[in-house]
Amino acid sequence: MTGALATIHDVALLDLDGVVYVGHDAVPGAVAGLSAARSAGMRLAFVTNNAGRPPEAVADHLAALGIPASADDVVTSAQAGAMLLAERLARGAAVLAVGGPGVAQALERVGLRPVTPSESGAEAVEAVLQGFGRDLTWSDLATAALAVHGGAIWVLTNPDLTLPVPGGQAPGNGSMARAVEAAAGRSPDDIAGKPHPALMEASLVRTNARSPLVVGDRLDTDIAGAARSSIPSLLVLTGICDIAGALSATPGERPDYLGEDLGALLMPPAATGGDGGPRREGNLWLLRGASAWVEGAELRVTYGEDWLAGVQCGCAAAWAAPTPPSVAAAASALERARRTVGS
Repeated sequence: MTGALATIHDVALLDLDGVVYVGHDAVPGAVAGLSAARSAGMRLAFVTNNAGRPPEAVADHLAALGIPASADDVVTSAQAGAMLLAERLARGAAVLAVGGPGVAQALERVGLRPVTPSESGAEAVEAVLQGFGRDLTWSDLATAALAVHGGAIWVLTNPDLTLPVPGGQAPGNGSMARAVEAAAGRSPDDIAGKPHPALMEASLVRTNARSPLVVGDRLDTDIAGAARSSIPSLLVLTGICDIAGALSATPGERPDYLGEDLGALLMPPAATGGDGGPRREGNLWLLRGASAWVEGAELRVTYGEDWLAGVQCGCAAAWAAPTPPSVAAAASALERARRTVGS
């Protein structure tokens, strides 16, 4: 265990959807990986852009999966968004709470007064806090758009366009916010969740981390948010980002480490593509019997029996290329190899 990511970094700032669970079920390897990381001394914080549920509900879900957690271990974008509004509004100010119950609770806990869309006709609101909610209706979004168009401060909890669900992806809070934006004719005044800094800053304060590690499945939120806050990151391939996405990652969205799942926390940096990972020899990148190189405009990869080493070499080669190569063929071959290993 010496030299594993779980011993190098004192706190894992873990995304939830697509990293720890998908829907009601744990991601394969998540429970065992997090238990082993804790045994190695790593503390866990669950940092989620999903604002729909209160921290207590999230902690109960984790505990039911076999991952002990308390509400204090959970930091949500609703909490970060409510804090942004508390800095701008007087205590007790009325705020339209659009989303799941976690949005209203977060507002209450910072001293603001949540108003539901059904109640908003009776009074004016000074702000709108919009977060994800599975039961949001057209009427809810219309009420939000009218308030925003009327001059209310608009804070979005998170910009995620999609949400991983069993079988694929569903519209996320960012997709719903685009409907409000189109109707109101303007963009949000602020966004709390990753990749924006408010949620990451709140997580660092909550955990008092000395050497944190962001763990996520999305390049545009988790990994980009870590990069903006100068925090190392681990990308796991259990959620939104697939192999092709990892190979095509652009500057500012490239993880420091890459693993199949949360078992990567028990691996040393060299096994996750970090320090001591792929080494360059001429045009080749080599690691654990795998190799990758750019030939013309195409990324080429060989991987033997270690598809993950192939992905890590492929990332190193593609990211180092002066012009981004086509990764489609390499990604397809690596995905087939991954499925073969898992079958």
